[in-house]
Amino acid sequence: MITKNIKVLLAEDDLQMGFIIKDNLEEEGYEVINCPDGETAWDQFQRKMPDICLLDVNMPGRDGFSLAKKIRQRNDVVPILFLTAKSMEEDKLKGFETGADDFITKPFSMKELLSRMNVFLRRNKLLMPTAKPEYTIGSLHFFPLENRIMKGEEEIILTQKETNLLHFFCEHANKVLRREDILNHVWGKNDYFLGRSMDVYVAKLRKLLKTETDVQIETIPQAGYRLVLQRA
Repeated sequence: MITKNIKVLLAEDDLQMGFIIKDNLEEEGYEVINCPDGETAWDQFQRKMPDICLLDVNMPGRDGFSLAKKIRQRNDVVPILFLTAKSMEEDKLKGFETGADDFITKPFSMKELLSRMNVFLRRNKLLMPTAKPEYTIGSLHFFPLENRIMKGEEEIILTQKETNLLHFFCEHANKVLRREDILNHVWGKNDYFLGRSMDVYVAKLRKLLKTETDVQIETIPQAGYRLVLQRA
């Protein structure tokens, strides 16, 4: 994978750990913005607009969760990976609620970190350009390359995650999609906590589609989901 000019925001208050990660990523060709705390990281995010964020959870001033929340308010696309010594369920759930894409539990190998990063960088670069410019969903018109739905004259703006999930459903309309396939394709990993996040996004899409009598997202017990479109 070509990594030249890909900017990585690294927020890590352990200076030694930060320098080790920075050096290894730079050897792979990444441009690394190394920050010792959350406030510095937020300032650098706004200045540099990185392509991916690696955030330590416990930092002075502004912790990783609050930093991720600020980033998501500004940018819904950039991947956010938490670096954490914790593996508690409530911490992961809180992280995904703030918009995180994945957790990497310390200690980790650079090979693991690079592999996880590549998943999300490939997804962001390759997923949406392959989409058709428009899908018809009942009376709605879905434009995945523009992250929007037109409902008559009303325009509904989608988040990137909503767009990616709805696009995957549309590409496989009327077919049963296994949970693990959805997770691997849209979230980049099959994980219990990401599965909880997926269910939240499915609920959001159902709310968007509730006015369409010929459209529904079915839950298939012990399997996954199916976008049902009534065909003419």
